[in-house]
Amino acid sequence: MPSRQRAGAGWVCRRAARSLSCAGWVAVGALAAACGNSDPTRGGTAPAPEGSGATAPGRAGAPARDSSAAADAPTSPGPGSTEGESPLPLGDAVPPASPGDPATGPALPAPVAAAPIELDGRQLLVGGLPLFLRGVCWNPVPRGAQHPEGLDFSGFVEQDAREMAALGVNVVRTYEPLLDTAVLDRLGAAGIRVINSVYPWGGAPASVVVERVRAVKDHPALLMWAIGNEWNYNGLYVGLPQAEALARLNEVAALIRAEDPLHPIATIYGELPDADTLQAMPNVDVWGINAYRGIGFGDLFESWRALSGAPMFVSEYGADAYNANLPGYDPESQARAVASLAGEIRSQSSAGTALGVALGGTVFEWADEWWKDAAGSLGEQDVGGVAPGGGPYPDQVFNEEWWGIVDIERGHRPAFDALQSVFSGALAPPR
Repeated sequence: MPSRQRAGAGWVCRRAARSLSCAGWVAVGALAAACGNSDPTRGGTAPAPEGSGATAPGRAGAPARDSSAAADAPTSPGPGSTEGESPLPLGDAVPPASPGDPATGPALPAPVAAAPIELDGRQLLVGGLPLFLRGVCWNPVPRGAQHPEGLDFSGFVEQDAREMAALGVNVVRTYEPLLDTAVLDRLGAAGIRVINSVYPWGGAPASVVVERVRAVKDHPALLMWAIGNEWNYNGLYVGLPQAEALARLNEVAALIRAEDPLHPIATIYGELPDADTLQAMPNVDVWGINAYRGIGFGDLFESWRALSGAPMFVSEYGADAYNANLPGYDPESQARAVASLAGEIRSQSSAGTALGVALGGTVFEWADEWWKDAAGSLGEQDVGGVAPGGGPYPDQVFNEEWWGIVDIERGHRPAFDALQSVFSGALAPPR
């Protein structure tokens, strides 16, 4: 696991129009040049070793923008926009990356800056401006390595942060605790904040979160904590019954809140929770929803609007680049799905319209991971793997080692350019 330590920033976080109770957060401090990526992955059946943070990860993607405009709202009205509303730029409180010099590559956006963070109804405010999450799931495991032992944040952050910034990402979501402050520094410097998964694996006692939170709670690149990943499907990767997993996460959330009352706490759920589950988790401020429903989300956003007034984001969405219908490699279908889904999330942005319900999303995933097919080879890209939930476009089959919008060597797939167009607002998503 990454090393720890650092002191830093402060934030403000308040909950308004919420039925669940949560102390308001106020913080002040230096949110200096920090920038970051987050962890992706998904599926996978190998159990995490005791004391590790988790077993399998998920999906995501996002960019940055201008402090004079909403932190991240759509540039043009999408399907969910309302006539007469002024469209807001799709950004963060940091300018987007520019083309830069061909010799040195794309210019990076401005570093994240010290600013209060607030939850206000369905909105996440950074420095008083709504932030739209243009995120990716980040779980950098190199060729030949296994998760979580081979997870290498520090080895990939330099290249990945640069490429993510060029894409327009402003948030990464991890699947394991990210405690290396040098990695957080690099992410923050690229204008990227982190949704930090501090309790993904139920084989560890709840108390492990205290040291993890203490290690990086003051770092300016930290956006929020995340607990669990599709724990309603996997029982925190140790098969806990739903009631026991929920009780464990409540214990974890209470420990986090006691150690750090300044950052929001999110939990990552497979599809929509029911009203009883929402009510039973009063220390959860934000809900991340992993959803795979083909090339659209169906009634996901309308259902959430009716279910809860809490903030939510789509914590995994996307498609893999292998089409079982062919069968064969099909990056074009992946690009079409990713662009369509990202555009739908943008049209439902709570940053861009009072009618929106979504904070944004983190696409699954940044880069391919070759460890996920338990029956395959760590040194080869296999077809197969297992994942819960619905099914991706176009074949409804989860080919778990093909989800990256870049491949394992960081070569761009068409999905990279398609997502960049949606993030920048330059093109409408394909239909």
